[in-house]
Amino acid sequence: MLKFIVLADLHLVPKGETSHSIDTGERMEKAFEFVNTHHNDADFMVIAGDIADHGEPAAYERFKDALGQLKIPTFLTLGNHDNRATFLKILGAEHADETGNVNHVIDMKGHRIIILDSSDPDTGGAGRFEQSQLNWLQSKLDEAKDLPVIIVLHHNITKFHVQTDFLILQDNAAFAKVVSSHRDIRQVISGHVHMNVSGSYKGIPFCTVAGCHYNIEPTLQSASGPIPARVARREGPGQIGIVLSNEDSTVVHMQNFLDGNDVMAAKHFVWKPRD
Repeated sequence: MLKFIVLADLHLVPKGETSHSIDTGERMEKAFEFVNTHHNDADFMVIAGDIADHGEPAAYERFKDALGQLKIPTFLTLGNHDNRATFLKILGAEHADETGNVNHVIDMKGHRIIILDSSDPDTGGAGRFEQSQLNWLQSKLDEAKDLPVIIVLHHNITKFHVQTDFLILQDNAAFAKVVSSHRDIRQVISGHVHMNVSGSYKGIPFCTVAGCHYNIEPTLQSASGPIPARVARREGPGQIGIVLSNEDSTVVHMQNFLDGNDVMAAKHFVWKPRD
């Protein structure tokens, strides 16, 4: 069984600062502690972008210092809040591949996991792949042949009928055409939207992890009118995705490492054996 963790949207700021009133450094520490305590049997973790809130050098330095706490291998990629040049300068040029992007390929336990850098500073927060990166993705899918493939990137690959739909992966149709060339795409997992969504796009299954920052209410367009101009934000929960996959199935659990809900008393859930 392959097991890995997806964490997204750390939105780190320099020490002493907050992001939208949230101490994102403290949240990162809690997320790392939770993974170390409850999921140290995982094969690896992917941090799927928006590591820094504004791409600040001090935020990446803070992140670099904290990475040593993790007990499992960790792979990184970038989101629209990140600055690739600053990230590579501080975290190391070895995080970039031959396309210059922060992409990774992991072959493990009969699976191929492809991690994609969908950040582009010229899109105003949306994601985009250059043709060279789509060509790179096609080659990595072709190499996988009969292996099941799981893809992780920052941006969601289709509209969710919410206020932030203009910030999706811009060339999603071209992306889907490449991905659909492989016969066994198990999941495309993203962060970015600060909410849980699952579905399919052109037959490709996807889900999103709410992540480490604030959560956004999925305020949808209705028959009575357009999407409201303002949507509710909540302080949490802080959430990770847990991917479990074997030759027959792939499951993604969403688990909260930070949650305001009380745990119910065990006495309310006593299992009685059947006669």
